Amino acid sequence: MASLPGVPESYWIESTATTSFPPLEQDVTADVAVVGGGIAGLCAAWELTRAGRSVVLLEADRIAAAVTGYTTAKLSAQHTLIYARLRQSHGEQAARLYATSQQDAIEHAFATVADLAIDCDLERLPAYTYVESAEGSEQITAEVDAARQAGLPASLVTGTGLPFDVAAAIRVEDQAQFHPRKYLLALVRQMVRDGTRVYERTRVTGLEEGRPCRLACESGTTVAATDVVVATHYPIFDRALLFSRLQPRRELVVASPIPPEQDPGGMYITTEHNTRSVRTTPYRHGQRLLIVTGEIAEPGSGDAGERFRRLAAWTSERFPGTQITHRWAAQDNATTDHLPYVGHLHPGAEHVYVATGFSGWGMSNGIMSGKLLSALITGHELPWTELYDPRRLHPLREAGPIAKLQAKVARHFIGDRLRSSHVDSIDDVDPGSGAIVRIGGRRCAVHRDTAGVVHAVSATCTHLGCIVAFNQAEQTWECPCHGSRFGTDGTVLHGPATQPLEPIDLDNP
Repeated sequence: MASLPGVPESYWIESTATTSFPPLEQDVTADVAVVGGGIAGLCAAWELTRAGRSVVLLEADRIAAAVTGYTTAKLSAQHTLIYARLRQSHGEQAARLYATSQQDAIEHAFATVADLAIDCDLERLPAYTYVESAEGSEQITAEVDAARQAGLPASLVTGTGLPFDVAAAIRVEDQAQFHPRKYLLALVRQMVRDGTRVYERTRVTGLEEGRPCRLACESGTTVAATDVVVATHYPIFDRALLFSRLQPRRELVVASPIPPEQDPGGMYITTEHNTRSVRTTPYRHGQRLLIVTGEIAEPGSGDAGERFRRLAAWTSERFPGTQITHRWAAQDNATTDHLPYVGHLHPGAEHVYVATGFSGWGMSNGIMSGKLLSALITGHELPWTELYDPRRLHPLREAGPIAKLQAKVARHFIGDRLRSSHVDSIDDVDPGSGAIVRIGGRRCAVHRDTAGVVHAVSATCTHLGCIVAFNQAEQTWECPCHGSRFGTDGTVLHGPATQPLEPIDLDNP
């Protein structure tokens, strides 16, 4: 099997220092507890700190190092072909509010960078959604019209800075890109100086709503807070039943240094070829780093190795001379009505809020949600509050997508149990591989490391009980139902699961 290109590390993480905030070791109280240290949680904590609230932020691992650390980091209001879809399904006013809120997030980032003098490679560039086939031109024309009606500076073009021809593209001016960790770590430094308490390696496992709300942590500590923000990417609390309206997906990323004269001078995306997204960022020795994203797939859908190779081959074909130096993968969740959920967690919630469902556009939506949640908690209302309210439900629009999503979950929940095993015995698991094996009547997730040592954990996801699958390229166990991810030793890498996979004693299964 051919080796994978580049080192398996995000450039954003590689190029910034590792954080080292302490874990929570004693009970604490605050006005607001924020669960999750990605862009949504950090921006919410930042806005609330500025509003004068005492804030405690809890992160299960390291801040800005999970989903946010593996993003493409486009800060754009042009989200592929969103405006024609919103205009048709939600109306022109909804499309306008979406555009206004996203562009407001971009300008808010520029203002924050100026206020704090943050060096985060923030660049203002046009964003393009393009098609190479003439058959897709009609979609682009409709998107240009809808984006213009929504108030964006959009135009229809056939020429771009890409080194290959396109049939049509929407170009939107005044968009941006940046280094997300440089931006967010600067916010953290300032909010800590202003009194915010940040705790890493502190996994939250329980929530009691009340006055105050109480959060239970894996270590046995608790946090009491008047308000709670759940910004864990995929909500770790199921009481809102948002798992029935969220579709997890993973995208792969490859990156290669290029000379500055080969920079295409913008941010590009197409839904063709199973999505291809292109941007650059400043790199070493005066170069630019070309970042290409695509190959969308569901978690647990199998090894990502072949998809990495396809993405690298496309990059080399379209940008001749590139040598892949980095590869990584990102995960996100799409909602059944194409709009994020930002606001009260469920219909009965008074003091618990959520931010999720960014559909691959977490940078602008993360900043937007930070402002929106802060406004709600401090008693204000933004024009787009109702648009993003998680308590909304549009039965006629969402019945089909919800039914399809739940049918997929049911197929995995039942169908994966009907298979006797993925391999017959532990002896069939090659070094560096993993498979589901029935041992002593139990389905076990078995991994053999490169040294030949076997590690076995329960194959049952601790969220809602689906059977996990092995991703060899990333050496992880993944749940195909709701996107939870686990290390080969069973540790939780990505929620909604909060409990590790149970270890299996092979000598006494």
